Amino acid sequence: LPEKERSELKRRKLLLEVTLKSYWIRKGNAFSTAVARQETELTPEMIATGSWRQRPFKPYNFAALGLPLACGHLHPLLKVRSQIRQIFLEMG
Repeated sequence: LPEKERSELKRRKLLLEVTLKSYWIRKGNAFSTAVARQETELTPEMIATGSWRQRPFKPYNFAALGLPLACGHLHPLLKVRSQIRQIFLEMG
């Protein structure tokens, strides 16, 4: 349809445009039906025998965040004080 007719039909809500996307999936060069287990640690035995050269290693993720540190606790007297304050607030 010409652009003018198409915009007129859209304005009158008689035309609905739909975008379809399709993908073609093919087997690549590294395709395999078996999942290869990647190594995560380099052991002294691997270095001694030289087997580390033939094994695939999992890449490092340097952007990953570590575990949060478990630090910063309230002093026991501050805990008691906040509990007593909460009790008085509930009593009015």
